[in-house]
Amino acid sequence: MVLTCPVGIGRTTQRNHSSGHSRRKVLRVGALLALGGGVAPLTGCDLFDRDDKPAPPPDPLRPMVDESLGLAAAYRESAVAHPSLAGRLDPIAATHTAHATELARVIGVPLPSAPVTAPSSSPAAEPAGALAALRALEKTAQQSATAACASAPADRAALLGSIAAARATHQEALK
Repeated sequence: MVLTCPVGIGRTTQRNHSSGHSRRKVLRVGALLALGGGVAPLTGCDLFDRDDKPAPPPDPLRPMVDESLGLAAAYRESAVAHPSLAGRLDPIAATHTAHATELARVIGVPLPSAPVTAPSSSPAAEPAGALAALRALEKTAQQSATAACASAPADRAALLGSIAAARATHQEALK
C-alpha cells in the first residue's frame, strides 16, 4: 500500500502548509491505525485470556429437580403396575412434574429429555404395598424440601415451602 499526499511542486525546503498534513504525519497515522487494527482483534481471543477458572458449582436446587422427576416416575410406574390406583396417582405425578418444571425454570436448566427412572427398583406387587412405598418416598422428599426451604434465600423459600407442603399433603392422600 502506498500512501501519498499532495506536496507543493518546486518547494524543497518548505512544507506544504496548505493541506496541513505532511507525508510523514500521514504515514505515522496510517501505521498506528494498522497496528491498532491488528492488535485490537487479539484482545478478544483466547490468546491472552486463559480460562483457568473452575466451573461454577451446580445450583443447590438441582437435586430438587431430579428428586421431583424421580417421584413423578415412581407414581407413573405404580399407576401402570396397578391401574386401579391410576386415578389417585396420576394427579400427584403431574404435580411432581410441575414442581420439577418450575424448579428448572428458576435455576435456569432444561429438564432432561429422557424419561427419569423411579428411585426404587419396581412397584410393590399389591396396591397397599405400592401406596406404602410411595408414602415413604414422599416423607423423605418432604424432609429434603423442608431442609432446602430452611436454607434457601427468600426468593426461593416460598416455592420450596409450597413443594414441602404439597409433599406432606401427598402423604395424607396416599393413606
